[in-house]
Amino acid sequence: MATGKALYAVQHNHPIDKHPDTGYDFSALQIPHWKDMLKLSASCYDMTHLGYLGVDIVIDKHLGPLILELNARPGLAIQIANQTGILTRFDMIDKTTLNQSVEERVDFSIKYFANTDNDKAR
Repeated sequence: MATGKALYAVQHNHPIDKHPDTGYDFSALQIPHWKDMLKLSASCYDMTHLGYLGVDIVIDKHLGPLILELNARPGLAIQIANQTGILTRFDMIDKTTLNQSVEERVDFSIKYFANTDNDKAR
């Protein structure tokens, strides 16, 4: 969450290390425009007032990150991808104020949802 560097991936609810078709090692993946994507995602709360939602983003060659769609009921397989249960994250969010600015929400996510042990190991 902190850097946009991939730590894990999931296919059919099972962790995988490499892309099943290309063999590309996911640990080498660095998502471009990461901070912009976090800001774009965090701003979706201001539009929807949903405390939990999925944001599908595409990267346009000329315009950069763009919202493709918002999902009010996204899948929870992210718990497998993060190798961290999501309930503790929801509890942390519930203890904060949702009246934070977009930048404050991004900073909160980077600070509290970074997987620092794995970031250091990669």
